[in-house]
Amino acid sequence: MLKHWIWLAELPGLTNQARLSLLRHFGDPENLYYADEEEILLTEGIGREEAKRLRQKDLSGADRILADCQRLNITLLTIQDGAYPGRLKNIYDPPMLLYVRGRMPVIDETVAVAVVGTRSATPYGIACGEKLGYGLAAGGAVVVSGLAKGIDAAAARGALRAGGITVGVVGNGLDVHYPKESAYLYEDVAAAGVLLSEYPPGTAPEGRHFPVRNRILSGLSLATLVVEAPERSGALITAATALEQGRDVFAVPGPIDAPCSVGCNHLIRDGAGLVSDAWDILREYQGRFPDKLRPEQARKAPQTLGYQARQREGVKAVPPSLSLGGGEHALTDDQIALLRAMDDQEPMIVDDLIAATEIPARRVLSALTVLEIENLVTQHSGKRYTRAVTLTE
Repeated sequence: MLKHWIWLAELPGLTNQARLSLLRHFGDPENLYYADEEEILLTEGIGREEAKRLRQKDLSGADRILADCQRLNITLLTIQDGAYPGRLKNIYDPPMLLYVRGRMPVIDETVAVAVVGTRSATPYGIACGEKLGYGLAAGGAVVVSGLAKGIDAAAARGALRAGGITVGVVGNGLDVHYPKESAYLYEDVAAAGVLLSEYPPGTAPEGRHFPVRNRILSGLSLATLVVEAPERSGALITAATALEQGRDVFAVPGPIDAPCSVGCNHLIRDGAGLVSDAWDILREYQGRFPDKLRPEQARKAPQTLGYQARQREGVKAVPPSLSLGGGEHALTDDQIALLRAMDDQEPMIVDDLIAATEIPARRVLSALTVLEIENLVTQHSGKRYTRAVTLTE
């Protein structure tokens, strides 16, 4: 029963390796729950101290977690389930239990790439993260992200904008948004892909969770891409873990005197693949996944992506221009009216746009969706919008 899986996963004082050893010996947590102490001591690596901890048989906490999962539409995936990714199962220290929100892709049949980097990213790093996330997703890959502020979030945004599948792996409960401004990103990832955590609902984002979480990021993926990382960075821990797992590592080069690029430049010096566009990664797997990868799409990223990424980081930039008289975008009257009503600096809520254009709400929402897909507007938290282009008649 699932409550016995939760009971074992949440018992304090046991290492993940101890839990896995107990699973191998007893077959499943329910058999372990009803086993006597002498039988438990026959398990490899389990001593008297661990066996004493297993005397705790209270299942009320597990029942509460199951109730929370049902309320929050979170499912549980055990290491024995058929949907559990084989790539992850085969690492040294796989999580015995995952909390899942969204639809789990068949990871083993995809080119999954973890995109990681510093939280304190520069505008260059943010722009690269978003463009490469876009290119990977457009080229047929699954982007795996920790959804942290900075590079992780930028890559996830790019992948979502390309219409790709994104896997978010977090170091907290799936109902806890960290950072808080990532709430909308969590929702978008859950809708377009899946959110994963080995921590139950309500778990706070403690610092010790994130290095542990990193083994899942790299374990799900064929490759790890480091976009921007200083000399001491969690992203470098993920890269080292990927190498230990036998996975490929790539990095984006940066200026030799840029602190946030020191880690990436060192990775490239030591043999990591140098990346300037998404196809630099995907071409390595074309022979294994010939029907899933799209070279011509991987090299494309809309011009507006870099501008939008810099705007989100608070860096002023000159937006691309758009001629309302024609060009590559065939705009409707509603779309033109909305673009004219918007500002390129101060976000506007939908109600204000409806009032300004006098267009019915249904048509406004439809036009905004198309404009966002075309990268002509940027959506901010709270469903607020700015124009991402400069208008010319």
